[in-house]
Amino acid sequence: MINRFHRRLWLLCVLGFFSSCAAQPPRETGSFRPTDLVELTQLDPTIRLDIRYATAQNFMGRVLYPQARAFLQRPAAEALAQVNAELKPQGYCLLVFDGYRPWRITKQMWDHTPADKKEFVADPRKGSRHNRGCAVDLSLWDIAANHEVPMPGEYDEMSPRSYAAYAGGTPAQRAARDLLRARMEAHGFTVLPAEWWHFDFKDWKAYPIQDVPFEKL
Repeated sequence: MINRFHRRLWLLCVLGFFSSCAAQPPRETGSFRPTDLVELTQLDPTIRLDIRYATAQNFMGRVLYPQARAFLQRPAAEALAQVNAELKPQGYCLLVFDGYRPWRITKQMWDHTPADKKEFVADPRKGSRHNRGCAVDLSLWDIAANHEVPMPGEYDEMSPRSYAAYAGGTPAQRAARDLLRARMEAHGFTVLPAEWWHFDFKDWKAYPIQDVPFEKL
């Protein structure tokens, strides 16, 4: 009986492994621009990073990225550097949580998230704009105080506090959130309505979905 149980358990594990390996990004038609992913801190070393998916401090509760790095397609990265430069006279710089995300990580997130929370994650059947290197998750950093600027909701919080139009929180928190949005929109980014921290670059449709891991970039 024990041997039979172990054999069944082993078979289930093997089948699960191959099922995971067989998962592939959606096939796309049409022509796309050549990929030119730029590491943000090499373009602008004053952009701060807090890559939560390289730690267990995220909604998945485990490490998803082997390296704490952030990449964007070059036009998006250059636009982000301009935003960062414009914020400095106001006492802020950008704090980046995530940029380019391999498709396989999007698949893991979707599979892990309960049905009633899936508005906060991308459907891997369509791919994410993160997979195209044209989406960035970020907030503001107070340079003088040397800490993250409080917002109405926390990064990756799956609640109405994450909505870009959420009316709660303090006036200072909403003002900071709206400042970030205004500066990003001035440089070709659009906020995701369900997530105040998520911004898509205007040309995201021009780039293909990718599944290249960080260590190969």
